[in-house]
Amino acid sequence: MKQLLLDIKPASPPTLCNFITGRNAETLASLTAAINHTAQSNFIYLWGEAGSGKSHLLQACKTQNLTVVDDVHLLDNAAQIALFNHYNQLKENNGTLITSGLHAPTQMGLRDDLATRLAWGLVYQLHPLNDAEKSLALQNHAKERGIRLPNEVVDYCLRYLRRDLSTLMATLDALDEWSLTTKKPVTVPMLRQLLQLNLEI
Repeated sequence: MKQLLLDIKPASPPTLCNFITGRNAETLASLTAAINHTAQSNFIYLWGEAGSGKSHLLQACKTQNLTVVDDVHLLDNAAQIALFNHYNQLKENNGTLITSGLHAPTQMGLRDDLATRLAWGLVYQLHPLNDAEKSLALQNHAKERGIRLPNEVVDYCLRYLRRDLSTLMATLDALDEWSLTTKKPVTVPMLRQLLQLNLEI
């Protein structure tokens, strides 16, 4: 049983379809339009705190052959110059660029020329899911996997686990595996035991 959590892989690769929208519907609509080449701007910048979904969305866009640059706040001066030049190239060639960072473009100490370029396009702040939205996401994921997920298990997860969605989903997948292995329903005691075993690994 100790291997169960270690054996759990991310459920599926990030796509726009499996992104839990929450209060980010306009952002999702603009990214979908960018993929379909119908966006009002070919340049979209996403910002928000860790765990808000920036990397998920950029990875989803990358699989659709869009140019993406995640975590621009980590770029050194040379990389910022390279991104500035790449931005201008894409603009000349009617290309598309999706970028992200922790804060709005002009609030991260980037080179002025790059910050200005990033702010020219569509800029969206991503809002993390609230508890009700996370609960709904877990219930939907459970339904897709055919798991009967009691509300008290969801409440326990939200109260005691790391609150990012990837951790919550991985835990739910591990519970499903254990439930199938033991042929027992998913319960809070089962979850507690699984977490205890994971701490002992």
